[in-house]
Amino acid sequence: MTVLFISDLHLSPSHPEITQCFLRFLNEEAPKASALYVLGDLFESWIGDDDGTPLQIEVADAFKALSDKGVPIYFIHGNRDFLVGKRFAKASGMTLLPEHKVIDLFGKPTLIMHGDTLCIQDEAYQRYRKKVHNPFIQWLFFRLPLSVRRRIGEKIRAGSTKSNQEKSEDIMDVDQSEVLRVMKESGVKQLIHGHTHRPDIHDIQLDTDPAQRIVLGDWYTQGSVLVCTEEGCSLQTRAF
Repeated sequence: MTVLFISDLHLSPSHPEITQCFLRFLNEEAPKASALYVLGDLFESWIGDDDGTPLQIEVADAFKALSDKGVPIYFIHGNRDFLVGKRFAKASGMTLLPEHKVIDLFGKPTLIMHGDTLCIQDEAYQRYRKKVHNPFIQWLFFRLPLSVRRRIGEKIRAGSTKSNQEKSEDIMDVDQSEVLRVMKESGVKQLIHGHTHRPDIHDIQLDTDPAQRIVLGDWYTQGSVLVCTEEGCSLQTRAF
């Protein structure tokens, strides 16, 4: 049995090579897995399930084909696609999970998340995140015309890119004390997340016990996949 984890693909029409690598992964590799977990930022942006772009439809169809083969697909929202909703999930045949979820990974309780909530030193982002996750703000946003939402989405992406360029690398990484806190709170000794685009497997100490934090990679220059079996987990890449 094999469980696959991916995140931070940032799919967009401007990078078809990423999309093609992902579709090949879904068609050739994922059908052999016992489950696929997508830990956020599948898309570069998402302004609503009603957008219905060719890319969104193509991805939904590919997910549905995988689901129809009996492979369960689980999705945790990222900071770019936190508005993915039930309509897209149904069309894709995938299950939406809460932002923090403990799963049984071959007998080991494992916390999975996107990872942006761990970056608490980035106070400006955390303030922004609190605003856009407000249900009332989202309710208002979804009542705007699609054309207006698209313009807002473009403006937010441009602002995010500029803001990130001005921040230090340390601020945009996870806070170790927050990592330990959420792991203790969840009662786990293994954490899997994305968001930071810094793929690695970190051996850490949780009080007196050994623990592990696994960081998924992005798909900017190659596909990054975490492959887990009963023997353990390994970070692997897939060529475009």
